[in-house]
Amino acid sequence: MTEMRTLKIALAALMASSAGIAQAQVAPPPIGAAPVQDDQSGGLVVDVEGGMSAPLPILIPAMPTSAVTSTAAGSTDDLGRRLAQIVDDDLRNTGLFKTVGPGAARAIAYSEVTQPNYAGWSGGQALVQGYVRANGNGTLTIGCYLYDLAAQTELVRQGFVVAPGDWRRAAHKCADSIYTRLTGEGPYFDSQIVYVAEQGPKGKRRKQIAIMDQDGANHRFLTNGQNIVLTPRMSPKQNAIVYMSYENRRPSIWIYDMSARTNRRLVDNVSQNFAPHFSPDGRSILFSMSVAGNSDLYRIGTGGGQPQRLTNAPGIDTGGSYSPDGSKIVFESDRGGTQQLYVMNADGSNQKRISFGGGRYATPVWSPRGDLIAFTRTGGGAFRIGVMNAGGGGEKLLTNAWGDEGPTWSPNGRVLMFFRAAQGSGRPDLWSVDLTGVNARKIPTPLDGSDPSWGPIRP
Repeated sequence: MTEMRTLKIALAALMASSAGIAQAQVAPPPIGAAPVQDDQSGGLVVDVEGGMSAPLPILIPAMPTSAVTSTAAGSTDDLGRRLAQIVDDDLRNTGLFKTVGPGAARAIAYSEVTQPNYAGWSGGQALVQGYVRANGNGTLTIGCYLYDLAAQTELVRQGFVVAPGDWRRAAHKCADSIYTRLTGEGPYFDSQIVYVAEQGPKGKRRKQIAIMDQDGANHRFLTNGQNIVLTPRMSPKQNAIVYMSYENRRPSIWIYDMSARTNRRLVDNVSQNFAPHFSPDGRSILFSMSVAGNSDLYRIGTGGGQPQRLTNAPGIDTGGSYSPDGSKIVFESDRGGTQQLYVMNADGSNQKRISFGGGRYATPVWSPRGDLIAFTRTGGGAFRIGVMNAGGGGEKLLTNAWGDEGPTWSPNGRVLMFFRAAQGSGRPDLWSVDLTGVNARKIPTPLDGSDPSWGPIRP
């Protein structure tokens, strides 16, 4: 198939789905060797359990262009540097890679992208090269390649045709393909975070729902801050956000339509609720509601209707989260005297306790892999983030700060984001940590941040 024919197909796919990025199997000639897709050849592998103990050295020079061209996103030569920097940032922030980015790596020629000068590189085990090219219809073609320097083999070859406004997404997709090839883990860089942006004095905080890329870029506000908002959660279909709002001091559950950018009330006068969650199919909402002084879990369709009661135990049942297959729900309850974690079937049957460590447990969230449950554990005046097996046991605390709570999973189940309250002021910031508990880092936000919800990988 010719390059022009492939490009036309990719562009058609881009036009058919403006929400996604079209992959183009295109590359500047000549095409290199067929990419290696598995580890049978003894290629590079990163130990994802080792955290920062032995990061893989990887070189990421600026991505050259076939011709310097002005575009709506900037000149193609400048875009090449920025693209490489985003790939550098994504990989370095995992703690699994020691990167030499475009500011330090030597420049490469456009013709070198698919024919690496292996002898001209030192100080790394892997090499990321790519290119950016302006197309006549205003789109950009961005190539991404990964090479094993020792074996002198191509490991990844990806191409993306994007509108100028989506160039950052192409960089994240490039980093995702490299990360997946070297670690065997699923991708997570091309994803978004919904959270509560906060500002103002302690007793009069202004809270708005905001959305951004997982690295903090492309930040925008979705609500105006006139009403208090809490616990936004993104739909697995990425088309809506469910959240709590206190409009006119009435606690209600709202759904924000991300395409139409409109809000509608789903459940009115909810006297007590924490973190409403979508079901895995996006068709219903799990939430808690207090009736006659007793708080229980309920389920309601996203279109509204009569809520279905799922629990009926004395005390407070709240904080529900579905398993990835939708068959089970994990939630928190103080029915036994202290706040602990319980698991039940999705219809409310077979309820059983799974947390038995010291302290209290809250905000459970099921991993997208289905193997772990993340939670907040409190004790001794501190809040910490931890994980346990889906059936209970195997508990591991990942953070050791004063005020860490509200975990949310990355799409691949490898990283957790949460918010950390500063001791004294109580002002929150967003943080992330991987399952080793080693690579914790602060996520940049323009304002204070709390209640994060990590969305799925974008199409």
